[in-house]
Amino acid sequence: MLLTKKSSSGAHAPRASSASSGFVRNLQRGLSTALPTMDRRAFLRRSGLGVGVGLAASQLTLVKKSHAASGGKSIDGTGKIEVKRTICTHCSVGCASDAIVENGVWVRQEPVFDSPINLGAHCAKGASLREHGHGEYRLRYPMKLVNGKYQRISWDTALNEITAKMKELREASGPDSVYFVGSSKHSNEQAYLLRKFVSFWGSNNCDHQARICHSTTVAGVANTWGYGAMTNSYNDMQNSKCALYIGSNAAEAHPVSMLHMLHAKETGCKMIVVDPRFTRTAAKADEYVRIRSGTDIPFLFGLLYHVFKNGWEDKQYINDRVFGMEAVKADVMAKWTPAAVEEACGVKEEQMFKVAKMLAEAKPATIVWCMGQTQHTIGNAMVRASCILQLALGNVGKSGGGTNIFRGHDNVQGATDVGPNPDSLPGYYGLAAGSWKHFANVWGVDYEWIKKQYAEGTMEKPGITVSRWIDGVLENNELIDQGPNLRGVFFWGHAPNSQTRGLEMKRAMDKLDLLVVVDPYPSATASMAAMPGKAEDLNPNRAVYLLPAATQFETSGSCTASNRSIQWREKVIEPLWESRTDHMIMHQFAEKLGFATELSKNYKMQKVKGMDEPVPEDILREINKSVWTIGYTGQSPERLKAHMRNMNAFDVKTLKAKGKVVDKETGYDMTGDYFGLPWPCYGTPEIKHPGSPNLYDNSKHVMDGGGCFRANFGVERDGKTLLAEDGSHSLGSEITTGYPEFDHVLLKKLGWWADLSEAEQKAAEGKNWKTDPTGAIIRVAMKHGCHPFGNAKARAVVWNFPDAVPQHREPIYGTRPDMIAKYPSHDDQKTRWRLPILYKSLQAKNVEDKMHEKFPLIMTSGRLVEYEGGGEETRSNPWLAELQQEMFIEINPQAAAARGIRNGERVWVNTPTGARLNVQALVTERVGPDTVWLPFHFSGRWQGADMKAYYPDGAFPIVRGEAVNTGTTYGYDIVTMMQETKTTICNVEKA
Repeated sequence: MLLTKKSSSGAHAPRASSASSGFVRNLQRGLSTALPTMDRRAFLRRSGLGVGVGLAASQLTLVKKSHAASGGKSIDGTGKIEVKRTICTHCSVGCASDAIVENGVWVRQEPVFDSPINLGAHCAKGASLREHGHGEYRLRYPMKLVNGKYQRISWDTALNEITAKMKELREASGPDSVYFVGSSKHSNEQAYLLRKFVSFWGSNNCDHQARICHSTTVAGVANTWGYGAMTNSYNDMQNSKCALYIGSNAAEAHPVSMLHMLHAKETGCKMIVVDPRFTRTAAKADEYVRIRSGTDIPFLFGLLYHVFKNGWEDKQYINDRVFGMEAVKADVMAKWTPAAVEEACGVKEEQMFKVAKMLAEAKPATIVWCMGQTQHTIGNAMVRASCILQLALGNVGKSGGGTNIFRGHDNVQGATDVGPNPDSLPGYYGLAAGSWKHFANVWGVDYEWIKKQYAEGTMEKPGITVSRWIDGVLENNELIDQGPNLRGVFFWGHAPNSQTRGLEMKRAMDKLDLLVVVDPYPSATASMAAMPGKAEDLNPNRAVYLLPAATQFETSGSCTASNRSIQWREKVIEPLWESRTDHMIMHQFAEKLGFATELSKNYKMQKVKGMDEPVPEDILREINKSVWTIGYTGQSPERLKAHMRNMNAFDVKTLKAKGKVVDKETGYDMTGDYFGLPWPCYGTPEIKHPGSPNLYDNSKHVMDGGGCFRANFGVERDGKTLLAEDGSHSLGSEITTGYPEFDHVLLKKLGWWADLSEAEQKAAEGKNWKTDPTGAIIRVAMKHGCHPFGNAKARAVVWNFPDAVPQHREPIYGTRPDMIAKYPSHDDQKTRWRLPILYKSLQAKNVEDKMHEKFPLIMTSGRLVEYEGGGEETRSNPWLAELQQEMFIEINPQAAAARGIRNGERVWVNTPTGARLNVQALVTERVGPDTVWLPFHFSGRWQGADMKAYYPDGAFPIVRGEAVNTGTTYGYDIVTMMQETKTTICNVEKA
């Protein structure tokens, strides 16, 4: 087992307290007294956990009891043993694990050594997966909040009461009064079904983690060159000669991804890490650059200054495949001189030149970013600056190059691709009538019937984002661009402590009429809802329910790793206790609300615990029939399952099948496939498109995963062509210049219409490649070596964004009024995503009120290797709880000394919101004197008080601590409403 005790001088300096004495026996006795720090052996002894791979006695009893009602066999070691292949449910690397199941009980796990993604490795979280299936601290039964305590109720009672309340709210305030927060923990099938469910309810008020994770990435990248996703793969980084990590602490956030980077370093790849904090990733770097938080654009454009000044840009590439670089160059050379860069981000000219030269001389080079770059009020612009740097160097569409954007949760990519986005239908189809008609056809329902479910004028209007649902509740109604305020909210697998403005979120929860939490673990929502708030905020008619969802180990389905490879999870165990799968719950809600026939008409039903559950394979087949835009159409369940059985057949560096590969079970020929059929995998499964390992790679034929930049923005701008120049076509294309996206008109002009059958012509008439229900337009385009989405130039200038050329703007809450005067925020917006939003006026008020004097420290946050997301699940795992027992703040020795703070002491973190967080001080030079850093995985303590009493009995996290987002401030990206978490302000004082 990978359990090692950190010393007090180690990175995280854990110290047990009443909030974090996460040891099973004491918790079962209800003790809250402090325990001394203990080593691994003491932990195992006191917790009652056995050494080795067997089950602890307490857990063995737990599992036996759970299965007794369903007639499970006794566990005597002589029964049936099965091996089930699943995928880690934590970060987005996509590590495979084999679960050993004996008589229905998950008894052991092994990392899959044949997996080309994780190569037999696991991080601490992956090594403890079994505990998430059989965890003791799960929510076991439906519950309702009654007089401040959660009481067990039946599923029938819960479903009846919740749907009755939904109908009541719909009658009084319309369908937009209910908000649905989905999950990046859902499988692709569940995420897709939830978007369909919300559509049939009649609202676009739905969202999920991507809005607080990578929505700025999706918007920025998609509007630069076509698709909002990682262009290459973790594996392909082994082909890189230089890697720039900016705002990414991969060693802790995506540990197994570092395997590929370390292999690359062995063959000479140079590694550059840019971060306000010296991270574990930075410890592996050839060059570490400390920047002031929020100054990514000055840094990136400072690099471009040296690239342009020295003529290091790829001029031919820019001419052939990039639009608008001359405007960027003019802006960079005028504004981002070495002196301006040093003033803004703190990096001297000598180091800027060195980094620029490293990137320019080591081709191909890749760039990696994560939430350190996305979670800003100018996140979209930062993302585009990263893209522009790679375009200037000619690194996009190249093996070893590209933009490797590491997603957070295991299926953030998939949930974004096909799930409950407020501004699109699955596959990023917009909300225009044509998109709705396309899906109405696939779903087999009448378009007018769907339209009638919506309030007038809202069907084509993007909904409120999850980052701002609290304003949907609290904002004055006359300022909201929809009929009602929000009155009901579903938290369906989402952690509230991962969102900013925690104090206001508590107020919003108290004002609701209905709050429903659907989760395997109760999440911080449960405790926040039960905790007493201000009397003036509490709605006396509020109803709060907790519904136990099954984990992804208790169902089957697909998930999409950050590199766009799709993998199929086998069902490991049956749903424990009274938990039900998310797609079963959706179907059951639809039954009570009267549209189950429409929701599930295309799916067979299977019996689980005697109840109907839609078959996940059928949901995926529906995705295959609808999501042509991003190529989720070729990955049939059968193809994905064959890949999972034959992982050893795929090359580690290229992900391509090695030689001729035939699945013995089905006879399916995988020759030429890339592992997981990374999207786009175009056309029907029968076409056998192999998937696309590296996007926009025109050195390959389209039927070998090659491509171009997407023609999604017209054919001309300001008298200049937006289409690629002659010769910049993908290998084997019969059209050797740029061309627009394919539709029925273009096929006819080219004389290729006759390649369609008569039936296909009838179906494709009036359609384009995205809406042709047969996929024939795609098939014919690829037959002629052409990419169905066209061949255009990437856009260095994005004219449909507020800043066509990315501009640095200081955060709304900052410590540098001198820089705010030079680089002010945007003007306030009357309406963005149905709500007004403040920028310059609030920023100016903060300067006027001298907030920088009251709160002189920049506060930023990030991840730990031990926990994931909001942390409720991982902090309920005793194996992980032992590794990190305390919420803490990293503070520089200089700042600590000025405040009389010593390492290990308790401190108060005060923020402009009025929040006060009680945490442990870790005095370290990892952060500069002007910056403090806190992990964001904690909850369960609220401004110094333990919230254990507000969780359901037996379903509370072992380790509890302050949530950093209780104190984070207001601020949102102007394009996507991405929250500002990485640059705000605070002060710290000794407790």
